[in-house]
Amino acid sequence: MNVLKDADISIKPILERTVAIVGYGNQAKAQALNLRDSGVKVIIALRSGSASHALAVADGFTVADIASAAKQADLTMLLAPDEVHGKIYDEHLHENLKPNSAIGFSHGFSIRFNLLKPRDDLDVIMVAPKGPGKTLRELYEKGLGMPCLYGVAQDRRGNGAELAIAYAGAIGGGRAGILASSFAEECETDLFSEQAILCGGIPALIKAGFETLVDAGYAPEVAYIECLHEVKQIADLLWEGGLEHMDKAISNTAEFGGYTAGQRIVSADVRAEMQAILADVQSGKFAKSFLDDVENGGKIIKQERAKDAAHPIEPAGDKVRVMLPWLKS
Repeated sequence: MNVLKDADISIKPILERTVAIVGYGNQAKAQALNLRDSGVKVIIALRSGSASHALAVADGFTVADIASAAKQADLTMLLAPDEVHGKIYDEHLHENLKPNSAIGFSHGFSIRFNLLKPRDDLDVIMVAPKGPGKTLRELYEKGLGMPCLYGVAQDRRGNGAELAIAYAGAIGGGRAGILASSFAEECETDLFSEQAILCGGIPALIKAGFETLVDAGYAPEVAYIECLHEVKQIADLLWEGGLEHMDKAISNTAEFGGYTAGQRIVSADVRAEMQAILADVQSGKFAKSFLDDVENGGKIIKQERAKDAAHPIEPAGDKVRVMLPWLKS
């Protein structure tokens, strides 16, 4: 796979354009700040009464309603939550986007699952930083960057890839690496990793491990340290250098136990469930389930949030973090 770095690209195509950022959440804010610091003209586009309006103004941005911003922008990046993309596009963007301009996304979800259909005259691009907005901004400020994937779903003028690459470079992606992808590949791999590993598998393992130790009579605070607190230390080793780097940094006891027990945890049944999770993502079954929950007022999300908040690992963590005042709440 060809990895583009700053030396391989030019951000000039984005410097010649006005960019409207729809939304001002963590990802939108980070991208807007990075773009501005790279010399790009940025407008923040928000719905009337948005709670983010004062924050964007305080950060020094020009803020406009979504329709007005779209009429001015050469590229409109739709960075509001995925589930509202269709509504925002239909109500504010479809009739107001500047003719022959571009619309962009940082996740493939709403195009992959047809939450909206961009006008035929528009270029449709994706620039997806591979990490949270907070980290994207922190890396940029340190002179570092976050890997970015880019893709083009509709290329009316033949320069969609050039525009996406320039945008990725302007938010700092070229300091790390910019990789060609597609809306489908980014969306499907991202959803799978979130569910099977990052936001589903790891937290489920942490809770199950904690419950196993506490049920066996061990102190909750000790179980918290062993099953949750130390996860960051191992994750950092993996992040820094991969599996071999971690193997060399841990004890022989930990390494041997990891090899033998890991295969028992990730059994054939678990692998089969991973395949099923991926199939649900690819077929659109997960997307439908998620959007149905949104329509139902987020009932499932609210129920599961409440369960996590009430889990006994939380008060144990509160007690441990008192010992570590340097941790951010």
